[in-house]
Amino acid sequence: MGYWDRSTVGKFVTIIAPDSLECKSVSLRRVIMESSSAATSPSSNSSSGISRVLNKLRDSVNNGNYYEAHQMYRTLYFRYLNQKKYTDLLALLFDGAEIFFEKDQEASGIDLTQLIIDTLVKSSTEGNSNNQLFSKLTKLLSRIRPDNLQRDEIISSALKWSKSVNNVNNKQASGHPGLHECIANMFWRENNFVLARYHFLHSSDGRNFALMLIQVHRERGYASEIDLFIAQVVLQYLCLQNKVTAHQTFENYTSKHPNIRTSGPPYYLPLLNFIWFLLKVIETGKLVAFNTLCQQYQTSIKRDPAYADYLNKIGQLFFGIQPARPAAPVGGFFGNILSSLMSNLEEGNDFDDEDDNEPTALA
Repeated sequence: MGYWDRSTVGKFVTIIAPDSLECKSVSLRRVIMESSSAATSPSSNSSSGISRVLNKLRDSVNNGNYYEAHQMYRTLYFRYLNQKKYTDLLALLFDGAEIFFEKDQEASGIDLTQLIIDTLVKSSTEGNSNNQLFSKLTKLLSRIRPDNLQRDEIISSALKWSKSVNNVNNKQASGHPGLHECIANMFWRENNFVLARYHFLHSSDGRNFALMLIQVHRERGYASEIDLFIAQVVLQYLCLQNKVTAHQTFENYTSKHPNIRTSGPPYYLPLLNFIWFLLKVIETGKLVAFNTLCQQYQTSIKRDPAYADYLNKIGQLFFGIQPARPAAPVGGFFGNILSSLMSNLEEGNDFDDEDDNEPTALA
């Protein structure tokens, strides 16, 4: 499906800031003193002390003292980090980043967002539904301009953190599905359907993925691709061993697409029937049924050359089919000569007239 065959290439730029920064403002020196006393005071007084620090930092930003406030946030970052006051530090950094973005101080907001991720990693803090770290991080990411190359770097760092501290297994090797879900919905809101599609595939949000696919098909796809849009997604989910979300996405797409609106078979398109039966056969684990199904729907499967590869992988994952072994190379002197000749033949038409080698457009 040609619409999705795109890639984003960007260079990452990193802000490098000194580890120790001097505070030149008298008012900000007072903030340091108050933060120090708040960090060492009993827990009952700590929260009120942090609130005073936050209020003074907000006032500094609101008064336009952006540079001094930024340096103070960094100074407090190192102080709280050394004292292992991770909860207070995260509250400070989230608040500061949000204020800087509101004041169009993107560079400072990005720097504090990076410090947030550093803090999450160093404190081994996990993201979950209770602390809402995934949604809070994504809210900051959404404030960064999409054309800012640092955004990709921060997303990559956040996903790496979510994988390392949340005991993400190999099936979710690219990051926690909860963070992928938040990022996918962010890109969807920005109409960046290509990146949204990638992150939805690594999430568990089949409902919104289906709604986005419906939108993209209706706005940018061909009418004849209505079944191709969902078939490819379901097969890719299955290759990622996420059959629950595969089923959820298929169910939402077929029941809510205005040109389908069917909650179950028979569908008017054979490929949709094949996908429905495939999901059912996977639950049984019966290889004979899987092979029979693929044979019966060969016409539909051949509509996209990639489907055969997906189904081979699905057969290995859910039905115990052994991957095909590559043919063993012929050894010895004559084997090397034969391999060399075959390599030359495969690399190009060396014996053809160059004028006959017209470029071929990709479908």
